Amino acid sequence: MKKFIILISIYNDWKSVFKLLENIDLQIAEWDAEVFVLIVNDASTEKKASTKLSYTNLKSVRVMNMKINQGHARCNATGLKFLTEKEDFNYVILMDGDGEDRPEELTSLFKKSKENPLKTVIANRIKRSDGPFFTLMYECHKILTYVFTGKLIKFGNFSCLPKEEAIRLAQEACLWSSFSGSVTKIISDRVSVPSIRGKRYFGPSQMNFFKLLVHSFSIIAVFKGSVIVRSVLFLIFYLFFVSSNLSIVTLFPVFIIFIFLFLIFKVSSRENIEALNNSLENIDNIDVLSDLNNR
Repeated sequence: MKKFIILISIYNDWKSVFKLLENIDLQIAEWDAEVFVLIVNDASTEKKASTKLSYTNLKSVRVMNMKINQGHARCNATGLKFLTEKEDFNYVILMDGDGEDRPEELTSLFKKSKENPLKTVIANRIKRSDGPFFTLMYECHKILTYVFTGKLIKFGNFSCLPKEEAIRLAQEACLWSSFSGSVTKIISDRVSVPSIRGKRYFGPSQMNFFKLLVHSFSIIAVFKGSVIVRSVLFLIFYLFFVSSNLSIVTLFPVFIIFIFLFLIFKVSSRENIEALNNSLENIDNIDVLSDLNNR
């Protein structure tokens, strides 16, 4: 029987993740697989409830506590590094812990992975539950990414990786900065399932304009080689067409491109293979919240 580990990174969102676990337990009832959960606690300042957890189908639920807060992407990277070096499994599913990655779609990922056992399955967003402003900003992010990288990236963390692909990712510096960018760059042979971005179980969304900007630039920075080539080509053609009418106004797009390139290279410094390789040193301890074998 195949072993699936669901990897969830959280920060101060215990109420949501506990509700998510209940829904996951219901969704996997018919799976012919063993399912485990590893929660990466990003040094939360809020303590989790001490209530005893009990699940019917989840084999175990563990919390890996980080010593120092490091951000969502790096927690996912640390989790993948830990699993690929310390655990035996067949597949790992990454998902957010707030309900926005809907547990109802887990079975779609599971079935698709059974049909394509050696391929990574990604959940492509076909609909979002955000407000109109944020939805517009997200569409701009996708267009900007496509223009500068040639990659149309419509997925986030929600995905299912075979162990072999997880091992490949866990050896790449770009994983320390962007999961979806790394998957797009490193794993070309992928399949997808449609996905609807859900609403948070509790509280407002933790994503804001600044975080979306960093998220977008982190993805683009993974492909900085393509960004340079496309930017240079744009500048060559643009300067050729405006060469007879140079002014502050006509040179303004040139300044914007240079600022953009500076920011991309600044963000690309987040990619750090040494930090990724040493990420397990940030693990404080691992708590077992639920274990079917020890009931």
